[in-house]
Amino acid sequence: MLLPGSDPAAIERAAEALAAGELVAFPTETVYGLGARADDDRAVAGIFALKGRPADHPLIVHVLDASEASHFAAAPFGGVAQRLAEAFWPGPLTLIVPRAAEVARAAAGGQSTIGLRSPSHPVARALLAAVRQRGVPGVAAPSANRFGRISPTRAQHVVDEFGDALLVLDGGECEVGIESSIIDCSGAVPALLRPGQIPRERIEAVAGVPLAERDSSSPRASGTLEAHYAPRAKLRLMPAPMLNTALQMLGDSPLRLAVYSRTVRLPQGCRLQRRAMPDDPGQAAHELFAALRELDAQGLDLIWVEEPPGESAWDGVRDRLARAAAA
Repeated sequence: MLLPGSDPAAIERAAEALAAGELVAFPTETVYGLGARADDDRAVAGIFALKGRPADHPLIVHVLDASEASHFAAAPFGGVAQRLAEAFWPGPLTLIVPRAAEVARAAAGGQSTIGLRSPSHPVARALLAAVRQRGVPGVAAPSANRFGRISPTRAQHVVDEFGDALLVLDGGECEVGIESSIIDCSGAVPALLRPGQIPRERIEAVAGVPLAERDSSSPRASGTLEAHYAPRAKLRLMPAPMLNTALQMLGDSPLRLAVYSRTVRLPQGCRLQRRAMPDDPGQAAHELFAALRELDAQGLDLIWVEEPPGESAWDGVRDRLARAAAA
C-alpha cells in the first residue's frame, strides 16, 4: 500500500503499524528501508523472512539522535563515535558501537556490536519521531529489496519488489542514492567497513586518525558481502580501454547487451543501447541503482559498465558496482 509521506495521517498510520510489530518501508536520503521496531526481535525476524536475508547478517538501526542511540549502545557515545555523530548526524553515516546487553539482538545479527544511524530525510525523521511517542526507541531497516538485489531509491521500486500488501511511505527519489558509509568504532582504531558518499578524507579529519581497513576481525556489517546490489543481468565492470576493445570485438553477437559508461562511446554503426554515466560522482551515485533497475527491466543478458575513476569521491559507486559484478 503506497501512502504519501507528506501526509501526517500516513505517518501516524505507519507509526502505529511499526509499534504493533508490523513492517513498513520508508524513504531515507540514501535508499528506501524496510523497517521494523528494533527492540522487538519477532518483528525484526519479519524483515529477514521477507527479504530472504540470512539472520546473522546485521541490520542498521535508525534513530533520531545520539540520545536515542544510547538505548542500543553499551555506553554513551564518546571519543571518535561522538565526534562523527556530531559532525555527520543526521546524515548518511552509520556508526558501529558495542551493543547494550539483551537489546536488539536480532537486529545486530547476534553480534555484540550494533550499527546506528540518524537519517536526514524528513519523512524518515517524522516517522522516527512518531514511533518515539509510542515507546519505540529505533527502527531496524535494511534496504527494501530482496536480499542481494538492487537497492530501491523510489517508492515504486519497493512496490515492484514486494507488491501492494506492504505499507510504503512515498518520499520521492532518494537524494544520495547509495547506502551510508559504515565506520566501526567498536575497536581501538576506527575502520571503514563500507564507503558511501561522505569522502574518506572528511571522515578522517573529524575522527582525528586515519581509518583502518576492514579485516577478518571486523564486525559483520550491512552490504559488505562480496556479491551484492546485483541486477538479474550479468554485470561486468571493465576499465575504459578493456571496454573499448570488447565493443570493437563484439561483432553481430545475439546477446542482449547494454553499456553504462562515462567516456566510452559505441563504435560507429553499433546498435547496442548505451546509457551515459554522469561525470559527477554525487550524481552518479544518485542515479546508479535506478539506472541499473531500468536497464535490468529490459530483460538484458549483460550490462557492461565502465569502471569509475580511482578518486576517493567515487569510492561508494565503485564499491557498489564491484559487488554487483561479483554476483
